[in-house]
Amino acid sequence: MRLFTLILACCLALPAQAELRYDLQPKQIAENVWLLEGSTDNFEQRNGGNIVNTGFIVTEAGVVVIDSGPSKRYGEAMREAIAGVTDRPVIKLLLTHHHPDHVLGNQAFADVPIAALAGTTELLREQGDAMAENMYRLVGDWMRGTEVVLPNETLQPGTLEIGGHRLRLLALRGHTGADLAVLDENSGVLFASDILFYQRALTTPNSPGLDIWLADLDELQAQPWKLLVPGHGPVASDAAPFVQMRDYLGWLDGLLRDAAASGADMNEVIDSPIPERFSGISLTRFELIRSVTHLYPKYEAQQLQRVDQQ
Repeated sequence: MRLFTLILACCLALPAQAELRYDLQPKQIAENVWLLEGSTDNFEQRNGGNIVNTGFIVTEAGVVVIDSGPSKRYGEAMREAIAGVTDRPVIKLLLTHHHPDHVLGNQAFADVPIAALAGTTELLREQGDAMAENMYRLVGDWMRGTEVVLPNETLQPGTLEIGGHRLRLLALRGHTGADLAVLDENSGVLFASDILFYQRALTTPNSPGLDIWLADLDELQAQPWKLLVPGHGPVASDAAPFVQMRDYLGWLDGLLRDAAASGADMNEVIDSPIPERFSGISLTRFELIRSVTHLYPKYEAQQLQRVDQQ
């Protein structure tokens, strides 16, 4: 009877486990360049945390992967998706920054060099376990077996030549303090990382300042890109993502600055109306609440400093 109960329990569990599969469909966006596009929703069990754009470049020497996704399970599905496109081996994983949706699939790439900016490695070392625990709370069993794997190679800004492809590595700071963007000079595809969000409200938990972020946008837009891959949101062949990002960042900065100058408390700022032009952007209210929590104390402190200097 005990054996029958155990078998029955396993059979009942199988359908639920079988459903936990990322349906990753690689989309070719340029010659030798492929995109795995995530949703613009928030983390939830329905999507398993697949809210991120990852990608890969097929070179003569092998495949270079851009970010590993939100879980071990995602990373494994990504390896399968790559194998369905090419029989060339994966030879390097580039991490754009340390946030969990971009790096918690690293276990599936433990057999290749995992490369990141020095600051990204340090931030992942400091925050990785806490971020992984939070992801377990948010998406549940999708995260089963996922552990933090740190990069084992440090990237420097400049040109990385691999298998006939020239990859321009840009070290930026606006989103986390250590943000990598990758321009494939062969195709003109710019993997802009989370310096660029499009049709999805930006996140600010580690941003050193919106002024720094705006400067990063200038540097990115000045690159000789032909196609933009934002960290979140649809691919674009024009400057619309830059226009939207500058508009949103400018509005957010002005809102926080004016609120601090008027002495508004955090709850008042959170309840601020969102301009109609941003109404179609995913998660605007949710991310406004988070951004006020992350950034407003700094604006208040700056206002107090100005008062003290009078």
